[in-house]
Amino acid sequence: MASDFSPHDSFAVAPMIDVTTRTFRRFARLMTKKAMLYTEMVAANALVHGKEYLIEYDHSEEGPCTLQLGGCDPQILSQAAKIGEKHGYSAINLNCGCPSDKVFKGDFGAVLMKKPELICDCVKAMRDAVSIPVTVKTRIGVDEFDSPEFTLRLISNIASAGSNHVILHCRKAWLHGLSPKENRTVPPLDYARAALVKEEFPNLCLTVNGGITSLFTARHLLLKYDGVMLGRAIIDDPYILAGVDAQIFKDESHIMTRDEVFSKVLDFTEVYLAQGHKLSHLGVFVQGLFNGCHGARRFRNYLSTHMHELGADAGVFVKAYEIMKNS
Repeated sequence: MASDFSPHDSFAVAPMIDVTTRTFRRFARLMTKKAMLYTEMVAANALVHGKEYLIEYDHSEEGPCTLQLGGCDPQILSQAAKIGEKHGYSAINLNCGCPSDKVFKGDFGAVLMKKPELICDCVKAMRDAVSIPVTVKTRIGVDEFDSPEFTLRLISNIASAGSNHVILHCRKAWLHGLSPKENRTVPPLDYARAALVKEEFPNLCLTVNGGITSLFTARHLLLKYDGVMLGRAIIDDPYILAGVDAQIFKDESHIMTRDEVFSKVLDFTEVYLAQGHKLSHLGVFVQGLFNGCHGARRFRNYLSTHMHELGADAGVFVKAYEIMKNS
């Protein structure tokens, strides 16, 4: 069986609702050409019923990129996977870890962990429908289903369905009592569970996710696992991406400084605005570019105050930068 793990999967940016949009992906590509990017989770049902605009995609600007689908009907998921393949995505990923109320009521996301046989059916249907990799993103457990034995059974079902790449968020999910935000931080990390999975399934490609905030930690984890996935850390400090190609993929290209990245952002902004987009849709990601630097708060504050104004253009970014540098 061909591997569902691409070399680009060594470092991935997690799928995040309202974050990993086309705008974010184009912004991220200013800093890394090699990392695997993901879409937001897209409901398979919506795609099948005519909303293909949700996954508009330009591989030359955004790729490689994995389309993450949410759903629980094998037939619908197989149709949605075909649509994703037609649009040129690098892989299809099934979301089995999102704990939001909306997803829970739709009977997909993290609740699917309680139905491992259904996950198996969904993965098989998608694999039969497309020629690109089909992967699964899940957690180590959900609600009362939280033992090492449960995790191993879950992974065994996924592997038996024919997917040999699993992205494992090393926290359990609570579907009642915790918000999606709290589910990202309150359940304790358990990387020992990931180590157990790797030991029991040595031929499975395992990407780990959860609590990874630096390339130093990422490199350390890559000594043991096949891939790492970062989420909120990238939003807090997107400049992390500038070091990915050199430090993770051993590309010998120059690691840009934050100022050099900002210069590229300004050039991109002119193109972006000329295409009819709003500055604020880009600015929400640019705000974190100088986090940790002297004057970064002033940079963020100026952007958050002015990037939503009518007619806001690249000059807002320039002014914020000047204020930061002169602080």
